[in-house]
Amino acid sequence: MRAYEVMVILDADLDEETVRADVEKWLALIESKGAERGHVDYWGKRRFAYELKHRWEGIYVVLQAKAEPAAMDELHRVLSLTDEVIRHKVLRIPESVYGPRKGANAAADA
Repeated sequence: MRAYEVMVILDADLDEETVRADVEKWLALIESKGAERGHVDYWGKRRFAYELKHRWEGIYVVLQAKAEPAAMDELHRVLSLTDEVIRHKVLRIPESVYGPRKGANAAADA
């Protein structure tokens, strides 16, 4: 499994309960595909440097997970289709930053 970080910008008109329910739904989706949940950081409402989809503010959420690429592809697809999501970005965290994957290069350790 690889380490990923996902940043999601949601519509600023949503209430906190809706935001948390959406995030839990996305985490449940990737967990059903075998992913391990990581840290979830709610940054709150921030003003944009420029207008995005006719909006000047959005709610930022950053979540981390360890998953197979197929699970994150499915999350990317779902986020692309969700109306409340203004922007999102799925990033794979390099091993040099996060550390080696479990089971990777087991022969090299011997």
